[in-house]
Amino acid sequence: MKQVSNMANTSNGSLATLLILFTISAAIHTVQSQNLIADNISVVEGETAIISCRVKNNDDSVIQLLNPNRQTIYFRDVRPLKDARFQLVNFSDNELRVSLSNVSLSDEGRYVCQLYSDPPQEAYADITVLIPPGNPIIESREDIVREGNETEITCTSMGSKPAAKIRWMKGNKELLGKSKVETTYDRMFTVTSWLRFTVMREDDGVPVVCIVDHPAVKDFQTQKYLEVQYKPEVTIKVELPQGLIREGESLELTCQAKGKPQPHQVNWVKVDDDVPSHAVISGSDLYIGNLNKSYNGTYRCVASNSVGETYADYILYVRDALTTTPKPTTTTTTTATTSPPDITQDAAPSTEAAAHGWYLSLLLLPAQHAS
Repeated sequence: MKQVSNMANTSNGSLATLLILFTISAAIHTVQSQNLIADNISVVEGETAIISCRVKNNDDSVIQLLNPNRQTIYFRDVRPLKDARFQLVNFSDNELRVSLSNVSLSDEGRYVCQLYSDPPQEAYADITVLIPPGNPIIESREDIVREGNETEITCTSMGSKPAAKIRWMKGNKELLGKSKVETTYDRMFTVTSWLRFTVMREDDGVPVVCIVDHPAVKDFQTQKYLEVQYKPEVTIKVELPQGLIREGESLELTCQAKGKPQPHQVNWVKVDDDVPSHAVISGSDLYIGNLNKSYNGTYRCVASNSVGETYADYILYVRDALTTTPKPTTTTTTTATTSPPDITQDAAPSTEAAAHGWYLSLLLLPAQHAS
């Protein structure tokens, strides 16, 4: 009998436990089935914010919207607050949607959605007002930079909320700057970024771009083109001759110099010696005719501008003149037949002597050469 009583008590206890669990589960289900939802909002100053209070499976409970000071903006579809910027967009059993036009910084804060259920529920919509920065200002420490020197460029973004982020690009390459953020009295932010780098001649004419990243704006940037001064670049071009240089030929060299600013002076010198006296120097051209080995050496073109001077060298090496081998010749002997004058005839003494000399010269006549 005692055993049966214990079994009955155990059964009753289990039933009570199940009943409690069922009640708790039903209560939780009731709350979840009327879940109140609201979303945070980011809106640019001057634009319109949409506040939505949504209920899943509402059981005719009343929805209302309060401002950050917990003043009622809308109770169902009625607006007690006398601020015409708030307008009803949608009202139903499952949603209260309200628009707030011409948003200002003073509208920022936590808005409360209330559901008069059992128990009452609240959901929160935080409005964040975004204030775009003013036009970025880019400045450089100097307008013209000499090659090899360090330059500093500053970019400033003022009056934004939240603080902007500044990035730098030089041509197609991103560079890392150093930034400082300052807060103003009206809860705005000013960001200043400094960029320092060493300038090379390849940077001349390259844009340095300050890019301002902010959630209220897109593609916000400004740029400055680099102007770089550099020493001349000097090259020597051989105009003539082509190929090896030999005695008796002529040499013509042109000095090509390019710099920023353009070279104001171009000179030709011979290293460790004087330029040949008959050499002709005309501007950037050097001409030496009738070369011989005594002209061998290093000829230097020196170009200079306000940044500095540079030079290029040409080494002259004159070779022996080409010698031509004579073509082979054949020697032939031709016998000439001639009748001597008639010396038996009477003649003046001078005529006889001339005839005698002519005969002797005929005997001594050399052989002719044919090529």
